[in-house]
Amino acid sequence: MSIIKTVKPEDATGKLAEVFKGFKEMMGFVPNAFTIRSASPEQVVQQANFLSYYWNHETLSHQLLAFIRLLVSDVHHCDYCINLNIGMLMQAGISKENIDAAKASADNIPLEEKEKELVKFVLKVVNDSRSTTADDMEKLRTLGWTDKDILDATNHGTTQVSSDMIFNAFKIDAD
Repeated sequence: MSIIKTVKPEDATGKLAEVFKGFKEMMGFVPNAFTIRSASPEQVVQQANFLSYYWNHETLSHQLLAFIRLLVSDVHHCDYCINLNIGMLMQAGISKENIDAAKASADNIPLEEKEKELVKFVLKVVNDSRSTTADDMEKLRTLGWTDKDILDATNHGTTQVSSDMIFNAFKIDAD
């Protein structure tokens, strides 16, 4: 049970109610990932804008982003995010066996090499942000990624660390 006081979707008002309504229309419910942030409604709005940006990203695929979130959350032991992203990947047609193999080693991510290398870079940043090199960047550029793509993917992964910490700290409930 969560240890932070939250606003239930049916009790929300103002901008928070609008954002919750949007999630309910899109997903059929308001995920606990949003209600846990409702103690600060501005955070819910920020998170909704963040996700909207990535949902509509012109080059980073939904599967690529889900693998970033899954593998980052696996490092930080956020069961909520691990299970959520496994579900998303399975809905996208990726088998549990392939997901488990990717969790065992990023070399096994069932994506094209270009996407796999970007995920591996993000994991390198999350694990040791000082370990990146100009050669790492050049390799990604050679594969066709722009600096914007690399920064956006890295931001997605490092923001996931923050979410994992918040969800673990406040004992997020499973949906």
